[in-house]
Amino acid sequence: MRNGGATGHFWRGFEYWPSEAATINRKFLLTMGAILVAIVGFGGPLLNLITRWNRQEEYSHGYLIVAVAICLLWLRRDVLRKNVGQPSWFGPILILLALCMHVVGKLSSILVLSQVGFVIVVIGVTLGLGGYALLRTAIFPIAFLLFAIPLPYFIDAKLTLQLQLISSELGVAFIRLFGLPVYLDGNIIDLGNYKLQVVEACSGLRYLYPLLSLSFLAAYLFRAPFWQQTLIFLSGIPIAIGMNGLRIGLVGILVDRYGTEMAEGMLHFFEGWVIFIACSALLLAEMYLLALASRRSFPEVINLPKAPIISPKFSGASSINPSPLVTCLLLLCAGALLVFTVSGREESTQQRSRFVEFPAQLGQWEGRPAVLDEQTEKGLGLDDYILSDYSRATGDAVNLYVAYYASQRQSESPHSPIVCIPGGGWIISKIQQISYDNFGQIQPLNRVVIQKGSAKQLVYYWFDERGRVVTNEYLAKIYLLADAILMNRTDGALVRLVTPIHTNETENDGDLRLQSFMKVALPRLAEFLPAHSAPSANSASLQPSNQHSWW
Repeated sequence: MRNGGATGHFWRGFEYWPSEAATINRKFLLTMGAILVAIVGFGGPLLNLITRWNRQEEYSHGYLIVAVAICLLWLRRDVLRKNVGQPSWFGPILILLALCMHVVGKLSSILVLSQVGFVIVVIGVTLGLGGYALLRTAIFPIAFLLFAIPLPYFIDAKLTLQLQLISSELGVAFIRLFGLPVYLDGNIIDLGNYKLQVVEACSGLRYLYPLLSLSFLAAYLFRAPFWQQTLIFLSGIPIAIGMNGLRIGLVGILVDRYGTEMAEGMLHFFEGWVIFIACSALLLAEMYLLALASRRSFPEVINLPKAPIISPKFSGASSINPSPLVTCLLLLCAGALLVFTVSGREESTQQRSRFVEFPAQLGQWEGRPAVLDEQTEKGLGLDDYILSDYSRATGDAVNLYVAYYASQRQSESPHSPIVCIPGGGWIISKIQQISYDNFGQIQPLNRVVIQKGSAKQLVYYWFDERGRVVTNEYLAKIYLLADAILMNRTDGALVRLVTPIHTNETENDGDLRLQSFMKVALPRLAEFLPAHSAPSANSASLQPSNQHSWW
């Protein structure tokens, strides 16, 4: 260090640092620079967050989460300033971890890895700025940002399905309490003169996610033993699910008493803020009862937790090492360049034929092509597909559906039939993995038996990932990551075959029918699917015509 008289200048490492006040300003600028570089480097996944906040009502509270986190930091600004201690080198290590997560997320299209990585970056920069003393004070607002991150689509879809079924059962149980006859068929509540379909919007996720965020915040503000805080946080789950089931049950009762027009109006009335406010009231009531049990008034137990001022070991600007913070900034700059280089690569795709050219005649099977409705096609986000009903003179029928995705890096990927089947009222009665001898090559596939009333169908499906047949969508994501790195390819497809099982048939008859069709279809299908061989030119997408709805 070199003193500079009245100016108080000193030499710090490789850089000339001015007085203490100027040093604080310099650290502030470095911190803001690191955060801005992180926002730019993680820009794609962060924009995806905003897109999902705007499109999916269950995540529309994301803006509020960010606002609350910033507000909490602002309210504790004085304590934060006093708890700036010796920077920690663990901050740059966390930055490296976050950058690795970001690269993996970009390559595998699992953007939640990048989004969580951004939160880890904020933690790393906090450590680089003021060490563990500062992080201890700021950790809750930063961790609260995690509630603004939506789940991956393939997990979100499965959770939606399960909550739809639970909400349907709860709604039916509530209706039966009033002695009304009701029949549950999958996600369809049959009241005789009216059928309520519990669609994705009725799954309860639009209440569950915001209420979990609120219960987490409430637990933080609730000054009570840890077990009571944990109870408040976890209670958000049964409250949201139970209130959603109650909403569905009330709609069913209104249908029976006042007719379908009243049901439509009340269904919209009970959506959104009304149910959420009711859930919030139950959460507050729970906190009030816990406060009474502790013999304390409600205002006494609701407050920001006291943040002790932890005296840093090294006081004064001259003793604080800026190197960890500078390293964080340099790593983020290098990481941003790396991510832009990786994501900017032109992705390779396999030369393939378009499904419009797929033959309508396959041996004895004659196909009748169809199309998905516009809303479904847009929701699936596919690049090319075939949907066709094949039949032969004996009366046998097989539905063929293949969805092709040229790239899966932008969160668009094949949707598992397990997610879609129950939404149409079908019940999955059996699911297993079997093997099929495809001309000497043993091919695994998923075999699913589904039922709706007296109707019964047999479903075969699998994922074709660049010439690799996969039956598990989580394993498909692992292969997607590996192939994105090694082959610069993420194209893939879903193949699904369906045949009805008539009342005079067994499941084995359905197996024989599907496998008979596969013998003539799979050899022709190979040229339309993404093979494992070296990639070449891109192929265009084109869809067949005619309207059709299978489920």
